[in-house]
Amino acid sequence: MASYCLLAGRLQQALGHGARQYHISAVLCQRAKVAMSHFEANEYISYEKVEKNINIVRKRLDRPLTLSEKIVYGHLDDPVKQDIVRGKTYLRLRPDRVAMQDATAQMAMLQFISSGLPRVAVPSTIHCDHLIEAQLGGDKDLKRAKDINQEVYNFLATAAAKYGVGFWKPGSGIIHQIILENYAYPGVLLIGTDSHTPNGGGLGGICIGVGGADAVDVMAGIPWELKCPKVIGVKLTGKLSGWTSPKDVILKVAGILTVKGGTGAIVEYHGPGVDSISCTGMATICNMGAEIGATTSVFPYNHRMKKYLEKTGRSEIASLAEEFKSDLVPDEGAEYDQLIEVNLDELKPYINGPFTPDLANPVSEVGTIAEQKGWPLDIRVGLIGSCTNSSYEDMGRAAAVAKQALSHGLKCKSQFTITPGSEQIRATIERDGYAAILRDVGGVVLANACGPCIGQWDRKDIKKGEKNTIVTSYNRNFTGRNDANPETHAFVTSPEIVTALSIAGTLKFDPERDFLTSADGKKFKLEAPDADELPKSDFDPGQDTYQYPPKDGGAERVDVNPTSQRLQLLEPFDKWDGKDLEKMQILIKVKGKCTTDHISAAGPWLKFRGHLDNISNNLLIGAINIENNKANSVKNAVTQEYGPIPDTARYYKAHGIKWVVVGDENYGEGSSREHAALEPRHLGGRAIITKSFARIHETNLKKQGLLPLTFSDPADYDKIHPEDKITLVGLKDLAPGKPLKCIITHQNGSQETITLNHTFNETQLEWFQAGSALNRMKELQ
Repeated sequence: MASYCLLAGRLQQALGHGARQYHISAVLCQRAKVAMSHFEANEYISYEKVEKNINIVRKRLDRPLTLSEKIVYGHLDDPVKQDIVRGKTYLRLRPDRVAMQDATAQMAMLQFISSGLPRVAVPSTIHCDHLIEAQLGGDKDLKRAKDINQEVYNFLATAAAKYGVGFWKPGSGIIHQIILENYAYPGVLLIGTDSHTPNGGGLGGICIGVGGADAVDVMAGIPWELKCPKVIGVKLTGKLSGWTSPKDVILKVAGILTVKGGTGAIVEYHGPGVDSISCTGMATICNMGAEIGATTSVFPYNHRMKKYLEKTGRSEIASLAEEFKSDLVPDEGAEYDQLIEVNLDELKPYINGPFTPDLANPVSEVGTIAEQKGWPLDIRVGLIGSCTNSSYEDMGRAAAVAKQALSHGLKCKSQFTITPGSEQIRATIERDGYAAILRDVGGVVLANACGPCIGQWDRKDIKKGEKNTIVTSYNRNFTGRNDANPETHAFVTSPEIVTALSIAGTLKFDPERDFLTSADGKKFKLEAPDADELPKSDFDPGQDTYQYPPKDGGAERVDVNPTSQRLQLLEPFDKWDGKDLEKMQILIKVKGKCTTDHISAAGPWLKFRGHLDNISNNLLIGAINIENNKANSVKNAVTQEYGPIPDTARYYKAHGIKWVVVGDENYGEGSSREHAALEPRHLGGRAIITKSFARIHETNLKKQGLLPLTFSDPADYDKIHPEDKITLVGLKDLAPGKPLKCIITHQNGSQETITLNHTFNETQLEWFQAGSALNRMKELQ
């Protein structure tokens, strides 16, 4: 395979450098076909095409390129004519593959079915990881999930078979860990229907979280549009050591950039400090980059990635990446829109929270801060794992801490849970003894799934409303995220710090300086954990959990029962009537943070992800109404009675009343879930007007035919009262870059006019006019 390229290199050395010799190399490299994965033997990595596009764009721009630019521009649909301006123009791209988790795959596949296309155009996979609730432990929870979700799993398995999609069964593991183990590779452009898809940047790929409608575009073979990202450089110097972990890098960066500081940008790590971080550690950093709003994050190709590829059975990809290494690192002299420097020698362990992932606290100080703020010091539960920190190295470092405690006769004072990232990780840590150590210290090993990280946690130790603290190695800690209790103070840190704090049982413990008391009454300090980056033996693959799609799935039958409460075929949204939107009612004026968890809650609502009407009963139930400072309580403008937001929206829809939502900063941050856009559209919403949007949510709104608009002057947010009426004037003349006129009609009849901005391009305007992107796709067929 890659030996052809090695031979070409030797020929160049022997014959000298010239056009003819380069031609020989190119021809030989084209013969070196290397499969993208073990599961798709006839789908090949296209480094030659990427390199050709890079050279075209570099010549056009006449400047060095960052790594992220190389990979993104290397996948341009038309590198010769594409207008390229960072932060301004929209790029038309050709991603290499699509990945979907089961909660979002339901709606994505329902949309793909509605498109009428017979088969996906690019390699695609579905991963069953979101619907398994943590309750009793791995095997029991998995069995229960298979029983409860049988209808949904059958739908996904048969739809995957019919349309040519690979299917990873429940119990196989978390989507991002499986992607890292099997599908990500240096230079890949992958889109996934989950906000933490950037995990694959740890293996040198540009992996971007999107909504299901975007995935449908790519699966349909349509060029995918992305606003040309800016590039934030993070230069790493020094070396990780002691208790400091890769997680601390992103916890520190989150504290610097905040939850919206990366919006519209790719975060690109570089510098000499990179080589001190394992491949899975780099994945951890990229994974949690979603919490700063970044489009994605990426690391340059290095020996750590090569080692990981080889250990996961992909030596041929590693050899090919070595041949094209110059395309997998930034050009010398590449410039960034913003540059941050982090000295790893000086970095200390961090713990971020509560209630937001960018509230960065040094572990050494969090106890004192908690006392000052009134946060509970007593840790009720410590939880390690999730898509962010469930690698072999993570489990090894946690086990190294646990082993020390056991040697002194101690177990965890807090409850302690462990979530393996994949079946391969589970089987390997069982074989190598890590799982036994973690159980011995008091831990419960959960199923290979998302579990408590996404709210799939049947928590019994507290009552709702009870103030308490948990510490996790997860990525997200919004109010009620893990257990639906708004009084749970969730803190995010590394697995080894979670383990140490769970043993101590209190936030007021710094393992670098504080002592524990052993069973015999002696004082001792925990030593900094040390563990292998990768297993000495090969990974144990565990049980086979993959379903190959048949070569021809045309005969497969995909059933959706018309009376099902969990699945519902989609009806097209109504087309815009060509008129201005006049005197629309404000459904809610949102106060403060409004994530996709607030707009479309997860947890128990996950079971309705394939049924648009049922899940719409959770619309905005977590958002705070500025009028009364309450969640899920708004005044019906007709009846003048207060009631739940979904009920009010349904009343307006039934009575032909168009409505809007007015929101605050970074509206829609968090998960990629497009239900947060589908639900307002389904219940009669027409526009969302905010100070600013998170990237994925803004795109999702456009895809579903809604108008995401921002105040030209953010202070205009204060001019609107929840009982005002909103008129949008000039929709017929709406054009890229052209502001929109908005008339506010106040309760007393007076009016004032403000200006709203939008980021629509020509294609996106067609989505609005057609009623949705899917409607437009059908028009073009």
